[in-house]
Amino acid sequence: MARQILISFEDPWYVAIDLATDIASQGKTINEARENLREALELYFEDNEIPDNPSEYYLGVLEVM
Repeated sequence: MARQILISFEDPWYVAIDLATDIASQGKTINEARENLREALELYFEDNEIPDNPSEYYLGVLEVM
């Protein structure tokens, strides 16, 4: 099953989040963050219904002050 995720860098960690469930995990590398999120999602889906991925996203930069 494919999931839509977002990975950001929050020094010193990479943080990966599943956009449909808001489940997040972290790692020292992008790959480690992805694998840790995969494990967290597998555990979550053992006891919970699998939600659909959101169908539409907007990604942008907002400058404030």
